[in-house]
Amino acid sequence: MPSKMGKDYYSVLGISRDATEDEIKKAYRKMALKYHPDKNKSKEAEEKFKDVSEAYEVLSDKKKKEIYDQYGEDGLKGGIPTSGGSGPGESFSWSYHGDPRSTFASFFGGSDPFEVFFNVGGTPGGRSSMFGTESMEVDEEDMFGPSNMHGFPRGFHNSRVMRKKVDPPIHHDLRVSLEDIFHGCTKKMKISRRVLKPDGRSTRHEEKVLEINVKPGWKEGTKITFPKEGDQCAGHIPADIVFTLKDKKHQLFVREGSNLVYKASITLREALCGTVLHVPTIDGRTIAVPSNDVIKPSSKKRIPKEGLPHPKKPSQRGDLIINFDIGFPDSLTKNQKEILADTLPRS
Repeated sequence: MPSKMGKDYYSVLGISRDATEDEIKKAYRKMALKYHPDKNKSKEAEEKFKDVSEAYEVLSDKKKKEIYDQYGEDGLKGGIPTSGGSGPGESFSWSYHGDPRSTFASFFGGSDPFEVFFNVGGTPGGRSSMFGTESMEVDEEDMFGPSNMHGFPRGFHNSRVMRKKVDPPIHHDLRVSLEDIFHGCTKKMKISRRVLKPDGRSTRHEEKVLEINVKPGWKEGTKITFPKEGDQCAGHIPADIVFTLKDKKHQLFVREGSNLVYKASITLREALCGTVLHVPTIDGRTIAVPSNDVIKPSSKKRIPKEGLPHPKKPSQRGDLIINFDIGFPDSLTKNQKEILADTLPRS
């Protein structure tokens, strides 16, 4: 159950787990208006406003809700692989953007949902902000009533209420080393974007740091999505920013799923007569691997549990696979050829 694995978003909104889409929207509308910091000056209002917004972001999105219902908050934010097998695949990882006012503005179609009703925002004698100094009690059910998806009454018409255009996702590669994948790491990515000023029309530039917690074993191709972190623009829903995990080239290893492949260079003599291989590992150790058998160009050796963590079970690891690059001499003397001819089998 999600309640045992982080926040219980259903309890935050005060709804049951079988709540309908309309019930989720209605609950968010009620709670967001109740705890909006411009209206509610209690100490806990701002944190509750943020929790309510985060809960709505999850439960109003079909994919996030499905993952949350199955894995809870820890699974939703920790990266749940969405494809099986040991080859490259994708994982879904989500983190709340941390701006409940953005969620609020997106839901109501602007920073002040009352403005579209009264059309007096910012006018002399009117209300200068949604929860300005003017005292006005509004019954949420009377005002919003049976609602459409944005919380406005059915049949309500206003030329200023328009469907917002959703900007397409912005994609970036996130380059990580195999050591990053082995240990796990935190990457901080600085972005520059335009954000709306309080007037809801003009914008300013802002720099923001997005933090990505790369989990041990994540596969190449894993996508990390930051919802609505793109440029803000009047009449638009900001784009999601999507980072796709890409492996940096490693000087020793190549990744194959959770396995690591290492190419050992040996001489022809070592291939035929035996040798002791000194094989490096991803965590900086060296393993001595004796070989007494004839090594062919197609030969492989496998060292169990010396690869990368499995994405679904990080406590388990893949294998280290050794391929061979056998060096042949450029030339042989007549005497060497005769000795080899007498020594090597004919078939």
